Amino acid sequence: MIIAEVSKTYDLSADTLRYYERIGLIPHVPRNSSGIRVYDEESRRWVEFVKCMRSAGIPIETLIEYVGLCRQGDQTTEARKDLLIEERRKLAERIAEMQETLARLDTKIEGYGHCLAAKEKELSSPEKRDEPFHRKENAK
Repeated sequence: MIIAEVSKTYDLSADTLRYYERIGLIPHVPRNSSGIRVYDEESRRWVEFVKCMRSAGIPIETLIEYVGLCRQGDQTTEARKDLLIEERRKLAERIAEMQETLARLDTKIEGYGHCLAAKEKELSSPEKRDEPFHRKENAK
């Protein structure tokens, strides 16, 4: 796949893909005889991985470190695993915080629902509907 196809497939701009390659997040992308990037299956797996990790909020610096460790080979397996475990811990913490925020928002929204229901009930009661007219008559 050429860069335009990869860009469309993964919803990333061509500039972002070039940037990721330049900083080492996407290891060597093969090129054809004209110098055009041709993303092979491995390159596309890296694009997908980086996009997923970035969507989860994993810092670019951490991903650069991870890719660098991958390039060093099997002797870095434990270091890569440790890095991923730490990022997973941070992500789980952020998810828990977001769940707390979501619960708080749900409570606030529910409160507004009760307020609105009470107002609607108040406005629909017969004595309240006629009240402004009675005030006008009494004011004259």
